Amino acid sequence: MLPALVVVFLACVLGLSLLFPRAALIVWIVALETSPDDWLAQLIGRHETIVAVIKGYGLVLLAVLALRHGLRRDRYNPAFAFGAMYLTGLIHGLYPGLTLLASTRSLIGSAAPFLFAFIRLPPHIIRAIIRAALWGPLVSVAFGGLLAALGLHAMYMVEQGVLRLGAAGEPPFLAGFALVGLYAGLMEFLASPRLGTAGLVLANFIIILLTGARAPLALAVGIILVLLVLQYRLFLLAFAGLLASAAVLFSGALSFIRIIGLARLGEAANLSHRNLVWPYFEHAFLASPFFGWGVGAGKVVIPYNATLATLLGTNAAHDEYLRIGTEGGAFGLILLILLLGLWGYRGSAHLPVAQRLFMRLIFIGFAIQSATDNTLIATTSSVLFLWCSGIFASSEKPPKAAA
Repeated sequence: MLPALVVVFLACVLGLSLLFPRAALIVWIVALETSPDDWLAQLIGRHETIVAVIKGYGLVLLAVLALRHGLRRDRYNPAFAFGAMYLTGLIHGLYPGLTLLASTRSLIGSAAPFLFAFIRLPPHIIRAIIRAALWGPLVSVAFGGLLAALGLHAMYMVEQGVLRLGAAGEPPFLAGFALVGLYAGLMEFLASPRLGTAGLVLANFIIILLTGARAPLALAVGIILVLLVLQYRLFLLAFAGLLASAAVLFSGALSFIRIIGLARLGEAANLSHRNLVWPYFEHAFLASPFFGWGVGAGKVVIPYNATLATLLGTNAAHDEYLRIGTEGGAFGLILLILLLGLWGYRGSAHLPVAQRLFMRLIFIGFAIQSATDNTLIATTSSVLFLWCSGIFASSEKPPKAAA
């Protein structure tokens, strides 16, 4: 009976997605941001299955939106780079321990966040994406509070004596989602300055601060400061300086916040033990520097059951340049960087000047963050690039009706 019930349930989900694609898309984004791959996996296990279901449903939505609204050309889409790396990996030979099936799954997972850019997204779908990106982190915090009240998941974690907000998931992922929410809010504010939008930007910034994630916080602060200078909001810049001065003055009382606590202790370096992980990926990259070892090789350079992966709790590279270099060699890495740059540059070309500069700043910040974080393989990338696809689509002129 169980397989039959599963089939019926999936048929119902597909039918509802076809009837209400906008609502289904919002549910999917919120599901990503509430991190069932973390809290639900702690309750029932099957982490990989949960991730596969979430990503699989995203592909279903992709197909539904393509059927309803049609396709568009996107010549600089970064998904092409992963396709090229997949083919060169097959020609060159896959990394020992990487199977063809695993490489194919990694290809789908790597390309999926960019595939929404091939769809003609209508205005009401774009608005749904923007609103979900804005509110998603706050929903995650509220849902995390509910899970904590039920005793199902800890809302905070303690690291070296300081607190980190994780809500329904883990602090780095919550920070990544909040960073996308901050981007979405700032983009809205540039288009139409409103107090409510500013409040959402501030809420997402506070979430980033409470997660203690250093790279997202640095990006948030840096981009806000650049925008203030570009917009000549010098009084706001002065107000931000006043707040920073107050934070320094009262840093003793705020030492429970991770960023401040670690700065006071002088222990803010190498908390993710990247120096232990990077040599493995450097060795794999140098062993095949031109074309790499195929898409997915980054998952097996350090096996899941290796002692190092067990001690660190992850086998991720913490450096997308090293990981992509391992999977696609110099060819794949350069191709992906070029396509990401062209995708962001061309996609933002028709935006108003302030928004255009802002989108390009986001891509520059993403490139910087990728040197120390798992930016492309994290679930946060699905929300980020879906939002980017919506913004790019919103700036395009609608196609002319046939005579």
